[in-house]
Amino acid sequence: MRDWNALKERYLRDELPIRLGNLASNLARIKSRCQNSANGELVEGLLQESKIFIEWTAKDAEVEIAAELVELQVQLACWQYCWARIWEDAEQRMRVAEQTKIWSEKVLNMSGLLAVN
Repeated sequence: MRDWNALKERYLRDELPIRLGNLASNLARIKSRCQNSANGELVEGLLQESKIFIEWTAKDAEVEIAAELVELQVQLACWQYCWARIWEDAEQRMRVAEQTKIWSEKVLNMSGLLAVN
């Protein structure tokens, strides 16, 4: 069982851009792990972790960013709800992979970490 309190304490030490970058990284891991059908439980865990990262992050973000994060959180919850069916269908699994890639890039862009200073 994960120690969510310890993870939260560590996660919240970072500034908002770093937290968004961590969320983007989680989404990229979902995309890459969807390539192998043996990773179903791992990906489901990443979905849960990403939802929690959003919960811990959205409250500190600007309204526009928070709204997009909530939209992502709802999408992750929908996938999680149907996860067994999605994972068994290679086409649906690849759709999830593609959508998480798009979200990962979007969240990374929102973070500002790629901006040239």
